[in-house]
Amino acid sequence: MMLVASTPPALAAKPSMAHVDAAARAEGNRKDLAIAVGDRLFLTEWPAQVLNVEANQSGPHVVVGLRVSGVHFHQPMNRQEFDAEIASLVGQVFAAAPSAEEVDVWTVIPLKVPKHEVVAGDLAMPTWRTVFTISVRRGETAPELAARLRQGKEVFVDEDWTRSAFKRGT
Repeated sequence: MMLVASTPPALAAKPSMAHVDAAARAEGNRKDLAIAVGDRLFLTEWPAQVLNVEANQSGPHVVVGLRVSGVHFHQPMNRQEFDAEIASLVGQVFAAAPSAEEVDVWTVIPLKVPKHEVVAGDLAMPTWRTVFTISVRRGETAPELAARLRQGKEVFVDEDWTRSAFKRGT
């Protein structure tokens, strides 16, 4: 009688929730890069939720975009805390995506859409509205970005949204 030693079959590791979120929320023509950035960002529960990560490349140029929710924050925030989160997100993106030369962040709020309205395709009615945008080039220092956010330079901010979104000061 011959005994044969066997090893149990290898099982694939279950992906983390961060990776599942990253894969589900990745967009753009460099989805691999969007997933890599998402793997890093979705490890943290940010007060203002990151909804999507988009990465696009045209020739040598790589841009990563983040869509952030402007409602239903995970914790109360004021404007300074929001700005600090945006700066931290941008830093995390540049760290996770060394080829990215720019990070664009836009914050959105949902719009009420009438029943039976077309929300997909060429005749689609918008389902969200942008209330904050900023573009950050690689090489901009953290103090420069903080000053730009504080001064509102080259930043779009809907002031009505600011007044209603931040319950603990401005």
